Amino acid sequence: MLHSDFDGLLKVIQQAKQKAVKQINTTLIDLYWHIGKTISLKVETEKWGKGVVKELANYISLKDPASKGFSDKNLWRMKQFYETYKDNQKLSALTREIPWTHNTIIFSRCKTAEEQAFYLNDCKAQKYTSRNLDRQISAMHYQQTLQNPKLSPLLRESQPKANQLFKDNYALEFLGLPEPYTENELQKAIVLHMKQFLLEIGTDFIFIKEEYKLQVGNQDFYIDLLFYHRELSALVAFELKIGKFKPEHLGQLNFYLEALDRDIKKPHENPSIGVLMCSDKDDEVVEYALSRNLSPTLVSQYRLSLPDKKLIENKLQEIAAQFTNKPQDR
Repeated sequence: MLHSDFDGLLKVIQQAKQKAVKQINTTLIDLYWHIGKTISLKVETEKWGKGVVKELANYISLKDPASKGFSDKNLWRMKQFYETYKDNQKLSALTREIPWTHNTIIFSRCKTAEEQAFYLNDCKAQKYTSRNLDRQISAMHYQQTLQNPKLSPLLRESQPKANQLFKDNYALEFLGLPEPYTENELQKAIVLHMKQFLLEIGTDFIFIKEEYKLQVGNQDFYIDLLFYHRELSALVAFELKIGKFKPEHLGQLNFYLEALDRDIKKPHENPSIGVLMCSDKDDEVVEYALSRNLSPTLVSQYRLSLPDKKLIENKLQEIAAQFTNKPQDR
């Protein structure tokens, strides 16, 4: 009984601490906004330059030595921060929801309002560390979400959110695998770096087991990696292939999904989902293979290096051109 009372008080303490941290962060962001606005206006109306801002930084340091983070470099960042969001109330409100360091990464690295909005919302939802946020931007997470993953018709219909929750390409540069490598080495490396892998595939995934054993008849079969997805309420089987996608790979994956649904899936859960991760794929071959596939599956590609920004941008332009040139229904 006492422990129940203790837990209640502990929860109140933790909530108060979280509220205090949030209020401190909001106050700091408001302060930096005000300073940035002031400097921006002074630069415009009174021709403040580098010398004046440096003098301001020295003045703050001299008069209030306890105040840190007001170097001339940071003061210019505050000006950039204000000028980035001053005409966008929605985004400026989101900046109050995340730490200053995260804000500096986003407004300095993301050039469009759409990309800034994506990372502001994603950072708030996923609670990234600054290092993880920086890595997500380097991995072009935003650009990757603009490329629709290759889903089977059944998965598209049964799980409408799957298009947003899975990717067409996954960056696995953190594995540090030397060439050549085997599928078993790839699997072991992912398990060893599971925290980073979960960050890449999505935080709603819960890792269950590697080499998950399925017994069908008198034979044993093993799923490379088995997860559970909380939002989709479904088991998700990942099969890893180091070569180019082949249509016959789906047969093995479909068999695993059937066994999961018959023997492992709980009554309240949705049908299991299969993800085939290949090191290379021909999108047209994938489309043909999935078009009549009767299981909720998708085919994705993984890379052992961060994506080339130019290649991704060219790919997005190709997709946009196909959409633009597509004949309209009459």
